[in-house]
Amino acid sequence: MKDRRDNYENGAERSAAQAAAQKAVKGAENRCGKLYICATPIGNLEDITPRVLRALSEADLIAAEDTRNSIKLLNHFEIKTPMTSYHEYNRFEKADELVAKMLSGKNVAIITDAGTPCISDPGEVLVQKCAQAGIEITSLPGASAVITALTLSGLSTRRFVFEGFLPPKKEKKERQAVLGSLRDETRTIVLYEAPHHLRETLSELSDVLGGERRISLCRELTKRYEEVIRTTLSEAAATVPKGEYVLVIEGRSREELLQRQRESFETLSIEEHVQQYMDAGMDKKEAMKAAAKDRGVSRRDIYQALFNQER
Repeated sequence: MKDRRDNYENGAERSAAQAAAQKAVKGAENRCGKLYICATPIGNLEDITPRVLRALSEADLIAAEDTRNSIKLLNHFEIKTPMTSYHEYNRFEKADELVAKMLSGKNVAIITDAGTPCISDPGEVLVQKCAQAGIEITSLPGASAVITALTLSGLSTRRFVFEGFLPPKKEKKERQAVLGSLRDETRTIVLYEAPHHLRETLSELSDVLGGERRISLCRELTKRYEEVIRTTLSEAAATVPKGEYVLVIEGRSREELLQRQRESFETLSIEEHVQQYMDAGMDKKEAMKAAAKDRGVSRRDIYQALFNQER
């Protein structure tokens, strides 16, 4: 009986200790602050949401890409929350400071100069560090230059890829690799480019992707003089005036890719084409089927061609 009672008491003590530990963890979590990712207008101040305004007003601190720019927004909406600078050049050490503040119970809102933070933006580092530290994160949706330009472009919006800014010219190999990967991209492509690099980048895109490729150049989005120039890459490289644009470029058509692929197979004999697949590990039947698909013909045609060669 005594052993049974001792076991019960020990079990009860362990349960109580586990409950206390869980309560302590829960209490620590409750004391932990939160990160609010707040989208701000990209031009028209009426695009800010009531939820973002409330979050900015109630946060303990706002992390802003450029406090000189963001103070205009805060003053317009009479928001008195203190700001701290968080940008490309201090993103790692400042992120650690902000995480420490949130772990101590402070709520932090992050904003960029315009649009949604963390998209081609140093805010992604802060989000990563918060996620690693177990800090709660919430994103308050709103204006985004990428989506706004895409919807205005007149190009396909079903599938798209956002590349941000291309690697700089000094990173030649990486820039060429990125451009090369876009050559056969079938999704609509969205890029950013600075005004002083625009003409050169358009010329480069025309050379790599083809001058006939359609492009929509969007600037002054949501503002009074919003403009969308719909043209081709070659025309854009020759005529588009300098400015800060979002570039939305037509993806390569699948039909064009298939046709080019078929043309490349025409340099091989049917026997060589089938053998190529067999060398890769296919049996002859599978290889004939794959070769027929590549050439846009039936497997019977491949069989007949091979039969004629063997006679």
